[in-house]
Amino acid sequence: MAKLRRIHVSGKNRLLATLPRDDYNRLLPHLEKVSLPLREILYEANGPIPHVFFPLNGVVSLVITMEGGFTLEVGTIGNEGMVGTPVFLGSESSPTKAISQVAGDALRMDTKVFHKEMKRRGALYGLVQRYTQAMINQISQSTVCNHRHSVEKRMCRWLLMSHDRVGADKFSLTQEFLAQMLGVRRPTVTAVAGKLQKAGLITYHRGMLTVLDRKGLEAASCECYQVVSDELERLLG
Repeated sequence: MAKLRRIHVSGKNRLLATLPRDDYNRLLPHLEKVSLPLREILYEANGPIPHVFFPLNGVVSLVITMEGGFTLEVGTIGNEGMVGTPVFLGSESSPTKAISQVAGDALRMDTKVFHKEMKRRGALYGLVQRYTQAMINQISQSTVCNHRHSVEKRMCRWLLMSHDRVGADKFSLTQEFLAQMLGVRRPTVTAVAGKLQKAGLITYHRGMLTVLDRKGLEAASCECYQVVSDELERLLG
């Protein structure tokens, strides 16, 4: 199995796992475990955000869709964080849509309960505050990456970030969905995936992707992956 970064805490949400036991036990009755199948929409762009989610596994994408239908991912969330940071910042909606890109499970909390918890200014408040900064850093870096780096380097970055968050070498991923996340045409994804497969970095068959050479993917990626990962560790490590 390829070596996983310490970002992943198997079967747990990293933010919640960091809480003091008393805080976690107090919140536990308000945390409902839910399944997030592929392409499950957690909240729509410019729509209400009735719940926040703490992923246990799987990956959620924050995407922006333009008037012509062009879709691009701007943020990736796994069990290192939380889906719903606009709520923490005081907003009732967001121009991004949150959608499950790799199926998994999450703990769901009603937004009203979350607001009440944030007013306590306790341990979870501090963790979410630092995680929100990490997400802002990730979105900023992704913006630069999408403009400056090749599709191949961006795909390697995306696969590494997903690999970190899934916690497994093998996961379900369609080329159509990957093309939407990268903002390119499907034939481009097919060509680049074929190149990575020929290099022995991944295998891809019938919608299932397997990471074979983690170090090789890191070497083929742009520096944006390392920048985002290091900032996350600095803020939450």
